[in-house]
Amino acid sequence: MDQPNYTRRNFLGSLALAGGAVSSGLINPAKAEIPKPAHRSQEEKMTIHVFSKHLQFLDYQHTAEVSAEIGFDGVDLAVRPKGHVLPENVETDLPKAVEAIKNAGLEAKIMTTAVIDANDKTNETLLKTASEQGIRYYRCNWLKYGKEPNVAQAIPDFQKKLAALARLNERYGISAGYQNHAGAQYVGSPVWDIAYMLQEINHPNLGSQYDIRHATVEGGLSWPLGLQFIHPHINTLVIKDFRWEKVNGKWKVFNTPLGEGMVDFPAFFQKVKEMNIRVPISVHFEYEMPEKDESLSESEKVKQTVAVMKKDVDALRGYLSEAGL
Repeated sequence: MDQPNYTRRNFLGSLALAGGAVSSGLINPAKAEIPKPAHRSQEEKMTIHVFSKHLQFLDYQHTAEVSAEIGFDGVDLAVRPKGHVLPENVETDLPKAVEAIKNAGLEAKIMTTAVIDANDKTNETLLKTASEQGIRYYRCNWLKYGKEPNVAQAIPDFQKKLAALARLNERYGISAGYQNHAGAQYVGSPVWDIAYMLQEINHPNLGSQYDIRHATVEGGLSWPLGLQFIHPHINTLVIKDFRWEKVNGKWKVFNTPLGEGMVDFPAFFQKVKEMNIRVPISVHFEYEMPEKDESLSESEKVKQTVAVMKKDVDALRGYLSEAGL
């Protein structure tokens, strides 16, 4: 678990050595294989979970009941500030939420958090409680480079922070997934940086929550390269879609229902099958949702939310079926 002293010279040197090895014939590209997953725990099947952020207008029982009605396999609980479960109330409220989900016949094994600091006692209590409730995976918080970053100097500090989090996770038998998020300042936005750190940390309790929407925003046509690099560490997937639109002369990203945007889901899930990735899927609904329409009654919000979410779930199951997953 000791962390190497990463420098620009180390990185460039390793690239030079790799290039020399190929040119000299020591490495045969024709015989190169996709690395086998060293740590990823394989699920029996791909299960689909709703990110509970989109159902926070409902209490735990109704969230679970609506999720079951839509056809989800489980709920990805938002356990964070302003979330479905508040961190300061986790010891009392998380067991209630998990019980409601299980009573509806659904799985409660994923949560989304703002956890990133292994030395924070609230974070430790949150992870301990979640583990006791049977939650196996969580999304940790993001790290940021800043407006004028020196990436080569920043990576070692981020790597140490994540390594400490991995050790805390090990203590409680739970695994973090770092989500690649689109944006100029986010660590993980280009994918290669977080993939490199996960490879160096090399810990079974720290992995990737791979988001194909964000990877496509940032990677365009090159997202398969980042996926190949990071795939041994993927422990959860996030699914959502988007498109680019020009507004007042500037290109902007707009979120869309699944299949109405630019994400190439057939190609993505074919890669997922080839790489033998069988992990929980969290579905996000970042486009305009009924929950935000204050003119609707709660019953009408539920009715419209069920219809909207079911459409995306049906589309997702279609893609999975076409890929043989």
